[in-house]
Amino acid sequence: MSFSRRDFLMRVGQAGGFGAAFITMQHLGLMPMPEALAETGLELAAGGGTKVVILGGGIAGLVAAYEMGKAGYSCTVLEARKRPGGRNFTVRNSTKIEFTDGTVQTANWDDSSYFNAGPARLPSIHKTMLGYCKELGVPLEVEVNTSRSSLLQNDDAFGGKAIEQRQAINDTRGHVSELLAKCIQSNALDQQMTKEDHERMLAFLKIYGDLQPDYSYTDSERSGVDKLPGAGPDDEVLRAPLAMHSLLDADFWQGMMYEEIFDMQATMFQPVGGMDRIPYAFAAKLGDIVQYGCPVKEIRKTTNGVKVSYADPSGAVKMIEADYCICALPITILKNIPNDFSPRVKQAIAEVGYDHAYKVAWESRRFWEQDYNLYGGLGFVVKGPVNMLWYPSAKIFSENGVLIAGYGVENQSDFAKLPDIQAKFEASRAAAEKLHPGHGHELKNPMYMNWGMMPYNLGSWVGAAPNFVRNRRAGYYDGAYKEFIQPDDRIFFSGDHCSRIIGWQEGAALASHRATRMISEHVKMARLAGSTTTHDA
Repeated sequence: MSFSRRDFLMRVGQAGGFGAAFITMQHLGLMPMPEALAETGLELAAGGGTKVVILGGGIAGLVAAYEMGKAGYSCTVLEARKRPGGRNFTVRNSTKIEFTDGTVQTANWDDSSYFNAGPARLPSIHKTMLGYCKELGVPLEVEVNTSRSSLLQNDDAFGGKAIEQRQAINDTRGHVSELLAKCIQSNALDQQMTKEDHERMLAFLKIYGDLQPDYSYTDSERSGVDKLPGAGPDDEVLRAPLAMHSLLDADFWQGMMYEEIFDMQATMFQPVGGMDRIPYAFAAKLGDIVQYGCPVKEIRKTTNGVKVSYADPSGAVKMIEADYCICALPITILKNIPNDFSPRVKQAIAEVGYDHAYKVAWESRRFWEQDYNLYGGLGFVVKGPVNMLWYPSAKIFSENGVLIAGYGVENQSDFAKLPDIQAKFEASRAAAEKLHPGHGHELKNPMYMNWGMMPYNLGSWVGAAPNFVRNRRAGYYDGAYKEFIQPDDRIFFSGDHCSRIIGWQEGAALASHRATRMISEHVKMARLAGSTTTHDA
């Protein structure tokens, strides 16, 4: 009987699973070697059918299953939710957000509206996740993370009027440049600079601060204009500069410097149509390897592997045994799952707390574009429980959009002290009104996300210091972290908490690359030991 190539590949897949079919296609020249496989360091067919149970279908779990499947491991992913992605969660029309206290919200939006309730941007430095988007065919677009048209506002400065970032940034630069030029001209820095340095520094400051020939700062087109130039006699009218003492009073520095944070710098990207396009692309490749609606109930070690109890979608308790386990569950969830982890790991789990990131999203006419010439970016409010507005950079020029009016860490914040969701919505609307007076009433159909109240998460990421500072998680990295990056017998841990890039999908992916390499090395050593024992016998 004739036998087509397709029939052959289907039978290979039925017999050996996804990994065997993948390897066969590569040897037949039907599929190129993906870069990500080379980056993980896994060898093709290294798994040889070794069974691995992966706990959690977030980015870490999906990456682990995808890479180990390509290397010939037999994987099963247990995911408690009915969807892939974990914190990678996009809210669209009819999406429900259900909290642990029983609160249920349902999005009532246009079919084209959406917002990313979890991760919402991909920095250009996160090459692993960008590589997966390319490999999986997830189209990307630019995410406008910063805009000089976005606004800064402080109730105690400029009469509460919002100021464009371009004006605050460039007037500050101009004033500081003028002050430094005066210091140089008065020879106040002679001990630090040579005569030649004086001249070069003054030339630099003239350009850097857009100073006049006498090194004074009077105005700058960089700061914006009161009147745009036009045709005929319509000339440009520059803005009068903001006074330096007023800028000092405004305390805009955190907002002004936000875009300088290393992983917030342009260029940023986002998947077209929502961040969850990434986990769904992984899920499409993995198929029934991922079992949904299967929360883990118990994790136990066996003589030669692991045994995991879980509930299936019907609620029946089942058990799966495997040679290895990759535990990609949040630490907050592990706190409540019976296990026989080693004492060092149990202590590490007990020590760790998570931040509760929140977002408030509204559907609205895109007044920020139509009335403010503002396309994407972040605006900042200094006073009040809500300090940030995040403008959408998808579907620019469409009639409606989703504005995030409130994003931050809720626990131990003034926002957390508000009595209920309605009060939080009103605080969110008030922040938008401060930046855009008269437009707060246009916000409608709000949705509130608090990751601390989400089942199967109970938090967003390992807790950090209040401000963006170096070594903000030094205590974690010097302590519990060291336990999670080492295996506990045949249980290996993964997730962004097992990386130095906490809170980012890149960290989750790289942690899984590391865990899969460690398992592969363990398998290789075990086989070598077995071969040596047989030879000696």
